[in-house]
Amino acid sequence: MIKLAHSPDADDAYMFYGIAAGAVKLPAPYVEFLADIETLNKLAMEELLDVTAVSVHALAYICGRYYVMRVGASMGDGYGPVVVARETGELRWVAVPGRYTTAALLLKLAMPKVKTVEVPFDKVLDAVAAGVVDGGVVIHEGQITYGRWGLRKVVDLGEWWWRETGLPTPLGVDVVRKALGREVAAAIAKALADSIRYADKHREEALKYAQRFARGLTLEDTAKFVDMYVNAYTRDMGAVGERAIRELLQRAAEAGHAPPCEVEYI
Repeated sequence: MIKLAHSPDADDAYMFYGIAAGAVKLPAPYVEFLADIETLNKLAMEELLDVTAVSVHALAYICGRYYVMRVGASMGDGYGPVVVARETGELRWVAVPGRYTTAALLLKLAMPKVKTVEVPFDKVLDAVAAGVVDGGVVIHEGQITYGRWGLRKVVDLGEWWWRETGLPTPLGVDVVRKALGREVAAAIAKALADSIRYADKHREEALKYAQRFARGLTLEDTAKFVDMYVNAYTRDMGAVGERAIRELLQRAAEAGHAPPCEVEYI
């Protein structure tokens, strides 16, 4: 039984729609597990999941035990997690949606002097609005809804990364446990690619399914968010996507934020 996991958000739901709808088959029976990305990161570190979405930051800790699929990546082309605040001024304490998230890593690289505190991703906006912290890094739908909390953008970390490197922001990837074997891993990668193609061909149905995981977004906003993170790099990250991942992990290692690693793709 394959243990397959992804985040309960709209872009992941869209990607896995073909599989969830039964139109695309995995090479073996599977059980699905949904959890926030930081939980998935930690479970993957213990090698408790066979197929899962993880943060690129977390790859530094698991790359010896998981293949990275070239399909399914979440990369922002000049955009990414957003640092938000109530007002202008120095940011001392900033909420991050988990230690091993790419959002937390990008914040440390871009704003090394801030102090961070971990807050569940769906509570970051509340923490900033209530004044518990000076600012917060928002991911998922928070990237397009933070204005509803009366908050302003301090910096888009994807824009910062683009200015630094000229590369897309490598936020998340889908991985397969190497213990399953390369042949099975390749079959799973093909199934995910087929699942995305199925969603593209049945876009209206796939978006309505994805909206269930969009935490109050309208269908229009759901489509906007899905199109942000189910893009050309999702369908095949290519050499540019691989270079973006390599650059981020190298910078993380050089700054002492993560161990060095060599990623193996499937």
